Amino acid sequence: MDIAPKAPLSARIAQGRGEVPADLVLKGGRVFDLVTGELVETDVAICGDTIVGVFGEYSGKREIDVSGRVLVPGFIDTHLHIESSLVTPHEFDRCVTPHGVTTAICDPHEIANVCGTTGLQYFFDCAGKLLMDLRVQVSSCVPSTHMETTGAVLGASDLAPFKDHPRGFGLAEFMNYPGVLMQDPGCMEKLSLWQGGHIDGHAPLLRGNDLNGYLAAGIRTEHEATGYDEGLEKLRKGMRVLIREGSVSKDLRALVGLLTERHAPYLCFCTDDRNPLDIGEHGHLDWIIRTAIEWGAPVLAAYRAASLSAAEAFGLKDRGLIAPGRRADIVMLGSLEACDVRDVIAGGVWVDAAAFAGREQVEPVARASVKARKVGPGDFRTAGNRVETPVIGVIPGKIITEHLYHDIMPVDGDKRPDGGRDLMKIAVLERHGKNGNLATGFVKGFGLTKGAIASTVCHDHHNIAVVGADYGDMALACNRLGEIEGGFVVVEGGRVLAELALPVAGLMSLESFEVVREKLVALRAAATSLGVVLEEPFLQLAFLCLPVIPHLKITDHGMVDVDRFEVMP
Repeated sequence: MDIAPKAPLSARIAQGRGEVPADLVLKGGRVFDLVTGELVETDVAICGDTIVGVFGEYSGKREIDVSGRVLVPGFIDTHLHIESSLVTPHEFDRCVTPHGVTTAICDPHEIANVCGTTGLQYFFDCAGKLLMDLRVQVSSCVPSTHMETTGAVLGASDLAPFKDHPRGFGLAEFMNYPGVLMQDPGCMEKLSLWQGGHIDGHAPLLRGNDLNGYLAAGIRTEHEATGYDEGLEKLRKGMRVLIREGSVSKDLRALVGLLTERHAPYLCFCTDDRNPLDIGEHGHLDWIIRTAIEWGAPVLAAYRAASLSAAEAFGLKDRGLIAPGRRADIVMLGSLEACDVRDVIAGGVWVDAAAFAGREQVEPVARASVKARKVGPGDFRTAGNRVETPVIGVIPGKIITEHLYHDIMPVDGDKRPDGGRDLMKIAVLERHGKNGNLATGFVKGFGLTKGAIASTVCHDHHNIAVVGADYGDMALACNRLGEIEGGFVVVEGGRVLAELALPVAGLMSLESFEVVREKLVALRAAATSLGVVLEEPFLQLAFLCLPVIPHLKITDHGMVDVDRFEVMP
């Protein structure tokens, strides 16, 4: 059942008119009106889960003095994958709702790629048990392409039963944009099923007439713009641009110039994704808002993008303003510029430890999902007699990569890592028990000089990805992930330096976000001891395996030239 039941219609009207005391009245605060941009001192009356009175005086059965606080509508994260926060939906709720996130629109395609509709159902089951309002989009691309091995394959007939779920929210990011443009039959079937509904996009660097064709399929929102001109073109062509600032994908700096009062009605914020360490050190949407303001965005534009514009973009007409008839999602701040969240109300519920403790739990799914074969050092040799070698070039803060070439001379039939040139071996090992594939390649940008790091968070197929300087350490890292049901591991000199078990589908921990945060600190320190220079090496590694993001990636099928949309020979 829902945490906060809908208040009766007659009670809402009576309390809004002031005929009877409201269930809850906030007194002494100033409301930031996102329509006029004014700060107005006023009572805010709440009946059940609904705001019923504002810009007036009210009495309440319960009254709370919020003097000195600025009240803004709850924040809406318009695109994320909760699995990438490394905790369950319940722990994600406990982690980010206190940061003012009262609505989140998620795509559970990470878990769906591991266990199919079981994973989708798990998220729908969790969605109604949280303080935040979690809306679940139906994953459109499982797998994202034909160039990877996943634990499940979902066609239109598999997705159709979820189409009208009360917690559902349209078709999730359509990553296979070449499939859309080439009118692939499977893509067309899914797109046809959701015509007239909300279809989320995913088209990095797509421009010109190809973008027009993609939008003509009914796709309306997208979070992959990484430059001002790209974002402006997408805005002009009717797309709502979701400005993304996650733990790896950091696009706010490049797009903040778009965030004006004129453009704000068509811009939103999303994280896609932030892990508990990043949230603990910086924040969530609250960090994005204050940073956007710090970087020059008008205050009104930033708060509109965080709530009202997001609500409008996704058709959530019941939220986004502190106004009568809207869902009682209210964030109480010390100041607008600092976006320093002091208290939160989500759906009429005061967000505190007692409220979190009262939630109904959901049994986790997809245990023991790592079924990779055992590997040895010899499995990571890269044969071939061509000296010129394709290399994935990491761009810090971006999930787009460079398609580089370096001369790597084979020695005894093997191209080996070269720490002096920061050319490390990267490999992907199939872990769903389907075929035992293992593909190797090279990556530049980690700074690693010894040991290995490995992960089962490996977008979006979630096989095992490993980067290393030593084949024995790479093998140990992969095999250890099988023993702990997936997760992250750092290995050096034949021993495990740090690890985080993620036993729910090899993606999520069963521990609290505080424990996960502590273990991520240890993992980051261990990775740094190997020479790693990236702030988020594990999530950066995960995105090196996603074959729908330009320009060069790797899957268990091999190195993928994303621009040509083919596995390289």
